[in-house]
Amino acid sequence: MNYSCIFGPVRSRRLGVSLGVDMVRAKICSLNCVYCECGATTVLTLERREYVPADRIIAELTAYLKTGPALDYLTFGGSGEPTLNTGLGRVVRFLKKTFPRYRRALLTNGTLFFLPEVRNECAEFDLVLPNLDAVSDKVFTKVNRPHDDLDNAEVIKGLSAFRKEYKGTIWLEIFIVPGVNDTPVELQLLGDAARSIKPDRVQLNTLDRPGTCEWVKPAAGDKLLSIVQFFSPLPVEIITRQTQNPPLWDRSAVTPETIRSLVARRPSTLEEIASMAGLTINEASAMLSALTASRSIISYAVDGRTFYGAG
Repeated sequence: MNYSCIFGPVRSRRLGVSLGVDMVRAKICSLNCVYCECGATTVLTLERREYVPADRIIAELTAYLKTGPALDYLTFGGSGEPTLNTGLGRVVRFLKKTFPRYRRALLTNGTLFFLPEVRNECAEFDLVLPNLDAVSDKVFTKVNRPHDDLDNAEVIKGLSAFRKEYKGTIWLEIFIVPGVNDTPVELQLLGDAARSIKPDRVQLNTLDRPGTCEWVKPAAGDKLLSIVQFFSPLPVEIITRQTQNPPLWDRSAVTPETIRSLVARRPSTLEEIASMAGLTINEASAMLSALTASRSIISYAVDGRTFYGAG
């Protein structure tokens, strides 16, 4: 079966071996974050509709999961904001009923939890990982570049409302953009907001893959350590780079399209692709060279590392 809505599995720094589930087309989102690894938002919207048919997503998941792959999570994320798809609840309820052995995680920018229907649909996940990168309007606009109708105060209220209703686990991700949201004033606001939301864990993240804007740089490790204090007494985890692991994919099934589909949603290095696919460096390099020559993908550098992403 040709897969267009699911991708991977990949090794996630936070979720282990993860099969990606893409609920929208590239790149439909309520934000246009300066650090997003999927590139600039092409459709900035708050409109909820079935951007990708739920029937198609369910068919792909059924075909893949009936083989019984070893996965840590089925992770809803990918090209844009998954909660924009009105079929989200149907898909996750199907998984809960038909494939209950697999844990379900949601990567979300957290902007739509002010809507009761979104909170209700997301209650079916085992783990929800929303973002909160700013509290003040100025920094919210600078880092997240939101849809004009988004009110960050309402976004935070929505996250707090979800926490009160939701019985699962919430890891609140805060992406640090040096020189923008790492001032003492903004960090104090973020700490206050996080304590009001009451997540099970705060996760501090910074640039590891190419972002949308070249001016965004990674935060230094000592800087991240100094930020932890602003979130006391909440548990805080600093997200670190993944180490090498055995292959995840069936080597015989790896094609140029497999690789193109992956890097379109998750920019990766040559070494990461070779490791996941069980290919030699030369084999992976040959595929990547052919894809870049045909302009199906592009390559670019971040901090001396070459990444491959959407063309």
